[in-house]
Order: sequence, then structure tokens, then C-alpha cells
Amino acid sequence: MPSPTSQPTTTPQTPADPHPHLTALRTRGFIHIPSLLTPPELATLRTAAATLTATARAGGWPHVRTVGKQFPPWDASLVPERAGIWGVQHLLHPDLPVGVQERGGLGGVYFHGGLLKVVGEDGGELTMELFNMLVRPEGVGVAASGERAFELRWHRDDIPATATAEEEVARLKGPDDKYVHTQWNLPLYDDDSLIVIPGSHARARTEEERNAGPYEEYITGQVRVQLKAGDVVFYDNNILHRGVYDVAKERATLHGSVGHVSASRERARNVLQHGVGEWVDRCDFSVLKDEKQRKTAEAMRQRLVQLGRENEGKDVGFSLEG
Repeated sequence: MPSPTSQPTTTPQTPADPHPHLTALRTRGFIHIPSLLTPPELATLRTAAATLTATARAGGWPHVRTVGKQFPPWDASLVPERAGIWGVQHLLHPDLPVGVQERGGLGGVYFHGGLLKVVGEDGGELTMELFNMLVRPEGVGVAASGERAFELRWHRDDIPATATAEEEVARLKGPDDKYVHTQWNLPLYDDDSLIVIPGSHARARTEEERNAGPYEEYITGQVRVQLKAGDVVFYDNNILHRGVYDVAKERATLHGSVGHVSASRERARNVLQHGVGEWVDRCDFSVLKDEKQRKTAEAMRQRLVQLGRENEGKDVGFSLEG
């Protein structure tokens, strides 16, 4: 059964609502906003993305997601000899290759005013978290149907599939809880890889969802998010979701998360498991062109540094396995 597709959200649901985007996140678990980036911005970013992806595929950038493993930690020693990659990690890392950082490059997108406006809609202080890129895998097999695909299993990012219904409810956000983080995908090429189940971020799994196979092709209510290049989808990272890639199509989708300082304890495991604490104190945002953007970036970086200090010496563990 084909999945329904998302429609971009262009107007608030209620004119009087001061937080229309966060309201949509609370109710549906995701929101699709069209045309955040302009064609000239896309052209520049595609060049930087191609440079970084080629370097990572050749084994010249160690922070990657390897084919055959969905969640951290990943083993960069498998590239390029034994595994392809499906993601490039740490787009804010101070040691990114020359050409990727130039004039803010890919990293500048993370502090884009249009992105931060949505995340900070309720006025909370924002914390720098994760910024990665999802790319077209190479070296994967061909399905029996002849179609080339790469799939990620159904999951919530910070709740294991083994959780009971009671455990899920205890860790999910209620409709009146403050929204303390959001995750987003911003494709540089048209992208329909993300499949979500609206509303699942705020409830335990149904019997159908709990009994579904990890790569179940269709679950009742699922929506395939249709993104044009330069669009953005914000989503709760505990919405039930998965990714299905067409490996015959180019993919370079920027993938980030931003938190609120009030949620530092809650977000520590989900953020620090990726190893950002090893380099965040060396970030240099002088390459950002706009002074206001530089100040925002530095303030967000300092809050991430503080998150690391608060958890120094602690084993924050990993959210999921596999």
C-alpha cells in the first residue's frame, strides 16, 4: 500500500497561536516548511556537500555512518575497504576539510535564522547539539525487485524497541509539556526518504506498531514526507519513523537537532553519545559572515560546552543498539 505524502505547512493553524510551529510539533510530531533555502544558496551548499562526501567515502573524514549499522558507535576503519557510508557526522567540527568551512559553508546553515526561529519560537535559550548529513549509500545490493534501495528500521531515536508501553509513556512528551528540542532534515536535493507516523511521538505504540517487523513496508497512518530541495521538515525525534533511500538518486540532506538549555539533563545522552564533546571547545565561528549569527553561534556553543561539563566523567551510554 503506498504511503500518503506530506503537504508543506504554509500558514498557522490558529491566527492567535503565538507558537504555531511548536503547536504543530506537539500535535502531529512533525511540520514541513517549504523553500527555506534559495537556489543560489543550494548551489553553493551542494558544492561543499560533494567535497565532504567524496572525502568521507575515500576514508579522509573519519566521522561517518557506515552501511550495515544504524546507530552509534560507528567504526570508521571499515571505510573505504569494507563498507560504504550513509551519513557524514559533525558538520560543525573545527577540522572539516578546506572548502567545506569557507564563508560559513555547511556549518552556517545550522545557525540559519529561519531554522532557529522555529526552534526558538517560545523564547527559550537554545543549545547547540548535532549537525550531520545523510547521503546516498554506495556499494549496497540490489533488491529482488530490481529496485536499488537502502532502508533503516522503524524506531524512536531515544526509546528502544524493547520498551514497554508504560516505559514509552513515561519518556514521551505530553501535549502540555514544554518543547525542549527539535530535530530537522533539510535536503539539498529533492528527498522523500523520511517516513513518519503522525501523532506517535505522544503515545505508546499501537499493537500493530509493536508487532510490525523492523522494515515493515506499511503501517497504518504512515506518511512519506515529500521534500523539495531547500525545504525543511522539523520533527520530534521520538516520533515513530524510518528512512528508505533510493540509492539511484543523489542525496545530501542536512540533518540537525537543537535543544533548549532547560533540557540539558534530558538531552545529554542523545547528544553526547555522538562524541561532540571531544571537539566543541575548539569550534571557531569567525567564518560566519553575519555578526549577529556569530554571537548566536558562540552562545549556543557555550551551552553545549556546559552540558559536557555537567556530564564529565559520566557514562551517558547509547540510546539505541544496532
